[in-house]
Amino acid sequence: MELKITCIPGDGIGPEIVAEAKKVLDAVAVKYGHQMNYTDILMGGASIDAYGVPLTEEAVQTAKSADAVLMGSIGGDTTTSPWYKLPPNLRPEAGLLAIRKALNLFANLRPAVLYEELAGACPLKEEISAAGFDMLIMRELTGGLYFGERKTVEENGVRKAIDTLTYDENEIRRIAVKGFEIAMKRKKKVTSVDKANVLDSSRLWRNVVEEVAKDYPDVTLEHMLVDNCAMQLVKDPAQFDVILTENMFGDILSDEASMVTGSIGMLASASLNDTRFGLYEPSHGSAPDIAGKDIANPIATILSSSMMLRYSFDLDEEADAIDNAVKQVLKEGYRTADIMSEGCTKVGCKQMGDLLAQKIG
Repeated sequence: MELKITCIPGDGIGPEIVAEAKKVLDAVAVKYGHQMNYTDILMGGASIDAYGVPLTEEAVQTAKSADAVLMGSIGGDTTTSPWYKLPPNLRPEAGLLAIRKALNLFANLRPAVLYEELAGACPLKEEISAAGFDMLIMRELTGGLYFGERKTVEENGVRKAIDTLTYDENEIRRIAVKGFEIAMKRKKKVTSVDKANVLDSSRLWRNVVEEVAKDYPDVTLEHMLVDNCAMQLVKDPAQFDVILTENMFGDILSDEASMVTGSIGMLASASLNDTRFGLYEPSHGSAPDIAGKDIANPIATILSSSMMLRYSFDLDEEADAIDNAVKQVLKEGYRTADIMSEGCTKVGCKQMGDLLAQKIG
């Protein structure tokens, strides 16, 4: 199978971690008989330095011509980098917003996995962390309160701010379909999170999700209010498989879920449109302070490439091979600096990529 992948190395540690992800993907290609065709484009600070803008139209067209996009990290030090003296629409992060819009990426996937070997980093009580967890938060990315009409006015000498939360049934249905499709590849359970006891938008959300659920009889659906979900994430995270929710709730819950794993360097993410196309990236930032030192953790980017194989190319066996390689390397005690613990062997970014590629082979 030929896989056309546009790569965005980005800024900071981005080029280092993308290089290691490519290394592991190439090992997958050799073992399973695929052909990886990579095309690199610039985005973020690297694009600003080269072209004066965080994302060019040519880069967008290159991304659109691919089957998927694999990205490192963008941005720099917001206090010292000249990029952050530019107007907001010309700063590195504007490129990310622009490519999400151009590619119509409406579904954000954030896995939160607690590996047995890293359970000591989990901030939860041992009796909770001992059970482990493997959940995925499916967040609607282009609607809701963040994209509604907003204004600040003064009435009778009093300032008043208004933000509008709007969803139509088509926006809800397409994210729900994605959620159920992905649940079919996992443990076949969807927890739909809303605030239906208060919000009309949540009541519509719940109704549409129930309609979609009828097309997936093998998937168990439960509804949960967002405040209860926030509590359950720290009380019993093992109960969750796919958490399906709207934009603002997903923003908050995904950050909470990432914290209980204890290691942001291990967290992958994906943003999908209404085809099989997606943009895959680590959840962490560009870490400019450690760029070029060969100490970055590439695992989140490598796990993002696993998600790419699973969701954009339907290559579940190949994705499992990457996931299992990560588990095996951790089990053997290899750690990058950010996840290092007593008794383990510290390795650099490149060596971690080498170890994982060897496990694939």
